[in-house]
Amino acid sequence: ALCPTSLVSVVAALCVCDLSPAQCDVNCCCDPDCSSVDFSVFSACSIPVVTGDSHFCSQKAAVYSLNLTADPPQRVFKLVDQINPSIFCVHITNYKPALSFINPEVTDESSFDKLMKAPDGFSLNAESDVSTRLDAPQTAKYEYGVYLQTSDSFLRFPSPLTSSLCTDNNPAAFLVNQAVKCTRRINLEYCEEMETLSMAYYSSPRILRDCTLQVPITVQSIVIRSLNKTLTRLEDTEILRVSKQGVVEAGPVEICTNVVLEVTYSLTYTDAGEVIKADLFLLLGAVSSAMVPLQQKFEVYFIQQNTKPVPLSGNPGYVVGLPLVAGFQPQKGLTKALTCQLLAQKMKSLLKGQGFPDYVAPFGNSQAQDVLDWVPVYFITQTSHESCQLPVALTVEVKWTKYGSLLNPQAKIVNVTANLISSSFPETNSGNERTILISTAVTFVDVSAPAEAGFRARPTINARLPFNFFFPFV
Repeated sequence: ALCPTSLVSVVAALCVCDLSPAQCDVNCCCDPDCSSVDFSVFSACSIPVVTGDSHFCSQKAAVYSLNLTADPPQRVFKLVDQINPSIFCVHITNYKPALSFINPEVTDESSFDKLMKAPDGFSLNAESDVSTRLDAPQTAKYEYGVYLQTSDSFLRFPSPLTSSLCTDNNPAAFLVNQAVKCTRRINLEYCEEMETLSMAYYSSPRILRDCTLQVPITVQSIVIRSLNKTLTRLEDTEILRVSKQGVVEAGPVEICTNVVLEVTYSLTYTDAGEVIKADLFLLLGAVSSAMVPLQQKFEVYFIQQNTKPVPLSGNPGYVVGLPLVAGFQPQKGLTKALTCQLLAQKMKSLLKGQGFPDYVAPFGNSQAQDVLDWVPVYFITQTSHESCQLPVALTVEVKWTKYGSLLNPQAKIVNVTANLISSSFPETNSGNERTILISTAVTFVDVSAPAEAGFRARPTINARLPFNFFFPFV
C-alpha cells in the first residue's frame, strides 16, 4: 500500500525449523510455541538468521541468538537490514508469485462453465484482485514506474497483453505515458452488464495522494460519436443522461448506446511525487453488430504542476517534418559598441532570430532536465581585421544518424554547427543608406555508419574420446 505496513511480523513469522505443530522444537529459537522456560534450556539456535527470498538485494532479516550469561539463559531477537553482496540480485519485484512455483488451478466441470460465461474471455483467476499480485510502492510518495493506487486497488489501465484483447488488470504507472489500442469481445444483448463499457468504471476510482487524502477523477469532456461518425460534445447538464450504456432496437438491428470507445487520463503531479488532480476525457458511441469485436483506445499522460506540456517531435527518434527541440541559456550583461559594431550586432540578431538555441535535443522526446544528453550548438564566427565586418549569412548544419534496431531505426541528432559568414563593408557617412542582402540556410547530413549484421560465434564442440577408443590398434 501507499502507507507501508511493518515488516517485523512478516519476517518474524518465517520459521523453517518449526516442524512440530503446537509443540516446541528443540533449539528452534523462532518457534512461536516455545516459551522462555524452553529457551533457558537451549544450547544454541539451530537457525540463527531467518530471511525472506535470498534473491533480493536488500531485505529484512530476523537474527536469533541466546544470552547464556543471563540467569536463566534468554533468547535474543533482533531485526536487521541484510544486504545481498551478489551483483545479480532483484532490486524490486512487481509480481511476487513469480519468485516461487505456483500450483496450477485445475479446471473442473463447474469452473469451466463459469469461465466460458465470463465477458472478458477464458482466463483463470480473472476475478482475483490485482493488489494481491502486485507490489505496492514502499514510500508515502510516488516514484517513477510505481503503480498508482486507488482507495480499493490500483488504477486500472486496459491494454493488450499476449493478444489484441484488452486485459483490464493492467495498472497505470506513475510518470509513464501510455497510449494503447485493444479489442474487446462483447455480446450486444448483455452490453448493459459489462462494466468495462460504462463511463462509471473509469470515472469512479479515487487515486491515493497519500495515506489519507484521495483525489477524485473529474470528467472534463464527453464526446458522443454516432454510427455515421458524427461527433457531438455534451454539456455538463447532459452527463447523467449518458452515464449508463443501454440496448436499443432499430428494426432488426440491436444497438448498444453510450459505450466507452476512448479514455484519456490527464494526471497532474507535484515535484514531491503527489498526484493532485485527475481529469478524464471520454469518447462514447453507439455500437452495432458490425463493429464487434469492439476496438477501444486508452491513453494516460502526466503534467507537472504549474507547467505546460511540451509537444514532442518523435518518440524517441525525430519524425520528418516536425521541428527540432531546442533550448537556450539566457545571456547576461551589456557592452557598449561603436556604430559598426552596433550594426553588426543588429544584423547578427536578425540572422539568429529570437531565442537562438544553445542546445538541441538528440531525440524528439528528450527531457529538459537531462542537460548532459543534449547536443550543444557550435557557433562559428568568421572574423577579420578589416574596417567593418557585417554578418550577411547564417548556415546551420545538422548531422544525424540512424540509431537502434535495423528493423526500426530512430533518427538521432549528433552534431549541430552554426556558421556566421561576414563580409567587409566600407564605413559610410551619417545619413547615407545602403541595402544589404542577408540569407539563412539549414542542411541535414546523414552520418549513419553502414549497417552491419551481427552473428554469434560458432559453437565449439568439446568432444573427448575415451582412452581405449582405438584399442586394440593403439
